[in-house]
Amino acid sequence: MNPNESPPMNQPPTTGFGISGQTIICFAGEDWWYHHPHSKNHILKRLARQNKVLFVNSLTMGLPSFSNPDFFLKIRRKLRSYMRWLRKVPEGLYVMTPVSFPLYGSSFGRALNRWLLLIQLRLVALFWGFRKPIVWVAIPSAADIVKALKPQVLLYQVSDKYEANEDSALSSDVIRTWDQQLKQQAAVVMYSGRKLFQESDSPRRYFLEQAVDFDHFASEAGQPASEIANIPRPILGYFGYMDYVMDVELMEEVARRRPEWHWLLIGGKSNLVQFNSPNFHYIGPKPYADLPKYLRHIDVCVLPWSQKNTFTSYGSAIKVREYLATGKPVVISPLYEYLETPGVHIYRSTDEFISAVEHSLRNDTQTDRAFRQSVVRNCTWDVRAREVGELIKKLLVSGPHDARATQPRPAANAEQEFAPNTLP
Repeated sequence: MNPNESPPMNQPPTTGFGISGQTIICFAGEDWWYHHPHSKNHILKRLARQNKVLFVNSLTMGLPSFSNPDFFLKIRRKLRSYMRWLRKVPEGLYVMTPVSFPLYGSSFGRALNRWLLLIQLRLVALFWGFRKPIVWVAIPSAADIVKALKPQVLLYQVSDKYEANEDSALSSDVIRTWDQQLKQQAAVVMYSGRKLFQESDSPRRYFLEQAVDFDHFASEAGQPASEIANIPRPILGYFGYMDYVMDVELMEEVARRRPEWHWLLIGGKSNLVQFNSPNFHYIGPKPYADLPKYLRHIDVCVLPWSQKNTFTSYGSAIKVREYLATGKPVVISPLYEYLETPGVHIYRSTDEFISAVEHSLRNDTQTDRAFRQSVVRNCTWDVRAREVGELIKKLLVSGPHDARATQPRPAANAEQEFAPNTLP
């Protein structure tokens, strides 16, 4: 278009993040109150600067079995979230925890929850005054509600192998049905993982790569966290929720063979995960804003995830990019997402884990640290939010089934931005 020409009348207003004046409803796969920010949190708080945004906390895909040690823990956490129902958060968007029942295994339960959710959303609509929203779905259990909202555009984000989730007793067939339903209805299917993207046969697939809050993790904290100042070094550090994805067996074996290494573990923890060695220092969850105070004490950032778990193998853990942004050495299990990522040490056995950590402790230099930071320096959430905003703008202008918006771009250099839709 000639820069002197007026934009088409049906083109949405342009902002730094692509769109403004729109209403966006996101059905998230996590709870705003109990998780560190995921991709949706980071992107939506940016889009909320000039759009109305409603973040709907995770619509459960069902509770774990009654015998699961986390059964009551999850109920208590969800009830606390229900108590907040609808709140405006400092980032400028609204967060809603809709009341529902964990009865998705039957058609009656799904119909009941659909009715409950629709009533609550209509109440919010009266309060908020929205019509024909842009709907962003990031959890399959929202499939039953999206048509009733009559969205301008439906985005479906696939960030996990949902039917392989071990955290729910719900039938994988039900989850798979929801997943297929959303893929058929969506204007675009956004994949947050390389393996998920490559296995997809969707004609409207789009690779929405993860990013990083670079400045937050790259900046040295002014004041270290005093509560961990007396932990002997070297320190291996991990932050994030700890559940069945953790390779506790490997961690215990490393602790036995290298008792002089200490582990700093930050985040919520499932009752399934128990650490017995004295050199494990579990300090519970800490505010996202305070993480740099704790990361300052870490010598090597680790991701000891199970290699036997199907769900984990599809993971695109944002924390790996956050580790890289600190500049510290990074040692992780062989996640497909990061097999070709420069600056990352991959291990496949306990011996390889120990060897990678020893190498990092002996040989790491300032040049190595600067290189690791360079890998993710331009892979920021500002970049991703602008990308999503521009994608939505194209779909609003061209129609909800314009696949042209999902075509891949040329490959990027490893030290440049991890370009979306760029896969080997």
